[in-house]
Amino acid sequence: MNCVSRHHRALEGRSCSLACRVVHPGCLALLVILAFFAGGCSPLNLVNTIAPDDGFVLDRAIGYGPLERQKLDVYYPEVRNNPQAPVLVFFYGGSWRRGDREKYHFVGQALSSRGYVTVIPDYRLYPEVQFPVFIEDGAASVAWVKANIAESANGIVLIGHSAGAHLAALLALDNRYLSQEGISERTISGMIGLAGPYAFEPENFRRFRAIFATAHPPEISRPITYARGDAPPLLLLHGTDDGVVLPLHSQLLQERVDDQNGRVTRLEFEDVDHFDIVLALSEPFTHLAPEVLPSLERFIREQT
Repeated sequence: MNCVSRHHRALEGRSCSLACRVVHPGCLALLVILAFFAGGCSPLNLVNTIAPDDGFVLDRAIGYGPLERQKLDVYYPEVRNNPQAPVLVFFYGGSWRRGDREKYHFVGQALSSRGYVTVIPDYRLYPEVQFPVFIEDGAASVAWVKANIAESANGIVLIGHSAGAHLAALLALDNRYLSQEGISERTISGMIGLAGPYAFEPENFRRFRAIFATAHPPEISRPITYARGDAPPLLLLHGTDDGVVLPLHSQLLQERVDDQNGRVTRLEFEDVDHFDIVLALSEPFTHLAPEVLPSLERFIREQT
């Protein structure tokens, strides 16, 4: 566990040069122009500009609670060719300090255009709140999905990247959060984690200590603490070149779930880093990690 803590680093935004490297060199000039007219360098904004913008109908800024950060976007497929498909709920990362559902429009498009109702919630962040409030917001957003989206009768698959994978894993493994919202854990068909810090020890890092100072004991903030055999199936995806959240996190969670005879699949992708694995959900960037989307869809079909 100490080796996990020593090497874990905070999720930070990419620079323009790193964002541009994911696109064919012939597009670099276009990216520079887009960044200029966007008023700054935001790689996710560039991704959204380049990604497809069809195949879905968007309901934007729906409140799942009374607060400004308690809003979500729902992406409905234009073509609903699988009436048995579960609803997907995607939680973005951002070190529990930042994030914006609108910046993950490319994720909503990619998943909804494949026939899945896809929900992307915002949740409250530090310093406004500390652990476990952002987990509780996640549970409240799932409760809204269950109460308001008919397709949730087919089940709900939780998906998260980085800190969002931490959130999704706690919802899937520590059933207290959903039960407090009146949601049976049978509602959750599965959890897909992209580069999640499942064994993260925030008390060892000054930057994160205050965020999780309310976790008593500290172990209650770690998804691996709640590994159990009767949990929903887990799919843990990680890139071997991830220097922000080491692949060891996925390995440790897999081992804990395996020890409990639970259902877990772990896949590692060569030459894929912490950001590639989520960018690869969008069509222009699938070459960064070509197996991510097929693995995700295969897992969802298996749970349907």
